[in-house]
Amino acid sequence: MITQFNDELSAVATTLRQSTVKIKNSGAGVGSGVIWQADGLIITNAHVATSNRATVELSDGRVFEAVRSHFDPQQDLAALKINATDLNTATIGDADKLRVGELVLAVGNPLADSGAVTIGIVHTNHPRSVMADLQLYPGNSGGPLADCLGRVVGINTMIVNNLAVAIPSTTVNRLLRGSHRLQLGVTLQPVVLNRRTLGLLVLSILPSSVAENLGLQIGDVLVGISGQALTRPDDLAKYLHQSHKSIPLQFLRNGQQFVVYITGKTAVEAT
Repeated sequence: MITQFNDELSAVATTLRQSTVKIKNSGAGVGSGVIWQADGLIITNAHVATSNRATVELSDGRVFEAVRSHFDPQQDLAALKINATDLNTATIGDADKLRVGELVLAVGNPLADSGAVTIGIVHTNHPRSVMADLQLYPGNSGGPLADCLGRVVGINTMIVNNLAVAIPSTTVNRLLRGSHRLQLGVTLQPVVLNRRTLGLLVLSILPSSVAENLGLQIGDVLVGISGQALTRPDDLAKYLHQSHKSIPLQFLRNGQQFVVYITGKTAVEAT
């Protein structure tokens, strides 16, 4: 029984590795991605695909130049397109059906490794994030989180309080379909300020975006919204979805806390 289980798990891992890619940006480290469609569509994190172009290396060693086709830094998602067909695509699962305690696998390219696999269990499952008891390292970002049958149910993005956080597959599908919601226009990198407080470090700001109009700067750390501290990576998106005439956004700059109020494309600042 144990031998059969090990053989089946190894086969699942092998299949997942074939649909996991290595992503390189000039001046940035190595990240991971998932082949979502056979025509060359690859899903990764926004903080991995920070520029419009990247280099993608498949599991068989082939290398392609990729162009970014979708970008949602607020949810830390991006899609890349390479000129290739008949690729080894991932089997996409439904993250909503994940159960707490269920076995999951993660594949990625941590610390210059290729196709490394780790295994754990689902800790919590929410509509905007899946948290699992998995050990991830730099380079795992953008790689797949899959159930024990090899169905990809999320995109790994970060570690919070020693738990791996993944963006659900349902969120990825909404990105590809297109959605209309408030966008700050920033690239964010989650950082842990303490055991209970999460911060979102601003890495870049799009010209003429809401964030630029708010006066946000690269290096600012978002720490709260609508009077609530950020404790989960999906809190920002959750509160921005709520309909408010004015949404207060708290951030840190040079050790001082500031508040700006999001009102469409205008902002009022208070210290």
